[in-house]
Amino acid sequence: MATITIDPVTRIEGHMKIDVVVDSNNVVTSAKSSGTLYRGFENFLINRAPRDAAFITQRICGVCPVPHAVASSKAIETMLNVKPNLQALLLRNLIQGSNFIDSNILHFYHLTLMDYIKGPQISPWISGYEQDLRFTQSETDSLNSNYIAALGIRRKAHEMVATIAGKMPHVASIVAGGITAIPSSSDISSMKTTLSEIKSFITSKYQNDVNLLASKYSDYSKIGKGYGNLISYGVFDTNTSGTLLFPSGTVLNGGSVSSFSESQITEDVKYSWYSSTSGLAPVSGATTPNYSKSGAYTWLKAPRYNKTPYEAGPLARTWMSGDYNKGISVIDRHMARYTETNKIATNMLNWLNSLSSGSSAYTKTGEPTSGNASGVTEAPRGAIGHWVTVANSKVSKYQIITPTCWNASPMDDSGNYGPIEKAIIGTKIANANQPVELLRIIHSFDPCLGCSVHVITPEGEELSNFVVQLDGVKCNG
Repeated sequence: MATITIDPVTRIEGHMKIDVVVDSNNVVTSAKSSGTLYRGFENFLINRAPRDAAFITQRICGVCPVPHAVASSKAIETMLNVKPNLQALLLRNLIQGSNFIDSNILHFYHLTLMDYIKGPQISPWISGYEQDLRFTQSETDSLNSNYIAALGIRRKAHEMVATIAGKMPHVASIVAGGITAIPSSSDISSMKTTLSEIKSFITSKYQNDVNLLASKYSDYSKIGKGYGNLISYGVFDTNTSGTLLFPSGTVLNGGSVSSFSESQITEDVKYSWYSSTSGLAPVSGATTPNYSKSGAYTWLKAPRYNKTPYEAGPLARTWMSGDYNKGISVIDRHMARYTETNKIATNMLNWLNSLSSGSSAYTKTGEPTSGNASGVTEAPRGAIGHWVTVANSKVSKYQIITPTCWNASPMDDSGNYGPIEKAIIGTKIANANQPVELLRIIHSFDPCLGCSVHVITPEGEELSNFVVQLDGVKCNG
């Protein structure tokens, strides 16, 4: 028996460590997924105005802040019994859809691809694993070229967000009651032009590259399944009646779709650095840190649905919608992510065509004085929920379950592994010094543990003042 530790897991959002135990044949027999950064957003929202949460919680993540704004706003709308008009729902779809496209392209090209190809032989691409690289030099050159092109496409997706939301990341126009921005006809026309460029990249380069990956690494269609349980809260309202582009649902062990009930969600903390009570519904839960807790190994709690671990993300969404349900594996997650990205881009044109230029998308609301409510939606990485309690016009309790809390959760109180942990167990590692198999499984979930970015030189020096130039645009850091 031996232990392999990857700390930190790179090319993800946030701070993550993986410990695995392998037997004499280098097969993983147990795994621990650790989130190593405590942030405590729930606690510093207490005594704030309820509307502040839509803006504060976006700072949880710089990659996908939009779903936090949507979830928080939906919770306040539920508390006030306010329903946004169709214009507001379409604009939210466009903002959130652009964020999904940006994040999904980021995941494939900039966070995952380097597990399978040799990047440019300069910093920050060196040094890297060189284990099990199967692409020809010509294919590698093409993929590296598309890696660069994807940076420009992501920037265009950001521009689409900013057209309606003011800026990206951390958007300004999503509030309880709808959207404060009023798009002009020129805004809509500009977004259509940008969307056309993005769509062209998706249906040519992204489609070809993900299919090439699936062909070269077909064995990974049988690696990384885990439990095979999937969960989605649903996302993208297509009308004011609650019809969703990607409906909610659950799947047990790769089977048929069943209904989703929010009342079945609880959180365990036996192996988490919290002294909060275990097994409670989020609305009743608390976030009480306890780093000295014996037996704990992560800052992530263990969300469970009907006391069972579930995987969230694009594969869950496309399974519920019937767009992709071929299997559950590393390759299936990549294929589902492409399928979803293409579907969102196609529907964004429909949403743009349905907008009324110059029309208001905001329904004036009051301020909630007391009560509790939830707002659930989907982030690029999966199911996201905010549970808000208000007393005397201030937040008295706030709980958040992010997608990576589902996917990278620790063992629960019954000893069931989290989804990523379970997906890793049983994997054979060819080279314990370069355990690329582990990275490929982990990265297929696109984990996101927090928004805290550092730039470090190859010598380990942290940089506070730097300039990066991409496609002629200088970015200061």
